[in-house]
Amino acid sequence: MGRYVVRRLLQMIPVFFGATILIFVMVNVMGDPIAGLCGERQCDPATAAQLRAEFGLDKPLWQQYLTYIGHIFTGDFGTAFTGQPVTELMASAFPVTIRLTIVAIFFEIVIGITLGVITGLRRGRPVDTGVLLLTLVVISVPTFVTGLLAQLLLGIQWGWIKPSVSPEATFGELIVPGLVLASVSLAYVTRLTRTSIAENKRSDYVRTAVAKGLPRRRVTTRHLLRNSLIPVVTFIGTDIGALMGGAIVTERIFNIHGVGYQLYQGIVHQNTQTVVGFVTILVLIFVVANLLVDLLYAVLDPRIRYA
Repeated sequence: MGRYVVRRLLQMIPVFFGATILIFVMVNVMGDPIAGLCGERQCDPATAAQLRAEFGLDKPLWQQYLTYIGHIFTGDFGTAFTGQPVTELMASAFPVTIRLTIVAIFFEIVIGITLGVITGLRRGRPVDTGVLLLTLVVISVPTFVTGLLAQLLLGIQWGWIKPSVSPEATFGELIVPGLVLASVSLAYVTRLTRTSIAENKRSDYVRTAVAKGLPRRRVTTRHLLRNSLIPVVTFIGTDIGALMGGAIVTERIFNIHGVGYQLYQGIVHQNTQTVVGFVTILVLIFVVANLLVDLLYAVLDPRIRYA
């Protein structure tokens, strides 16, 4: 197990550098970031040259990247064009998005897996058909439509929630935005769990457990569900990074000042330091989540061993 973890940690190094190089190049070719600093008017040549020298944009792209990576290893993610250190933006944004992601993952696990187990055990029955149609509708509707409808109905017309989340962004305020963020993933978790349960229900080890006279609840939870959760855990593990990075629409709708909001501002203003800094942390979160998912396989299925 230890050698496997070390090998996976070493594999993260090229993934980290490859992702950061890709993002760094893409952000720098989007346009001239200096143009946005002078407002609607075009910067005069002297001011533009001074700003480029101040932010290191007058150097070759490869040199900018090496300088940026060197600063990252010292904990310096650069300074936004507003003059605020990127680390301060991260300190205020990541806790909010982490809370939002926790709420979304909670809904995926509780509602998605529960509905998947129920429909998998009752495949072909009315409840199975109803849930499949409902999940198909949820997958078909874009997240911004679901978010705007939830904000309009629950926040404006019925007054059950605040249309905009406060700067504190407590867990209570993030319930509806978290459900909106998790809606599509929740539908996929439901369908994936249903398929896995239905397939494993016909397996020999399940029939053997039933033939031994084990209680139905124990067969489902101890044998059937445990083996059926492996593909579901894979999906949820990879979905953590996707939720944090894909929260731009949800955070914009509910005015949540999290990672999605800061990424949106960075992209609009072509702020290289902000975008690359936040994406770098998201890459690290993604690779660590995948490592934890791989290690969790051995817990769910004792037959899996890592050399």
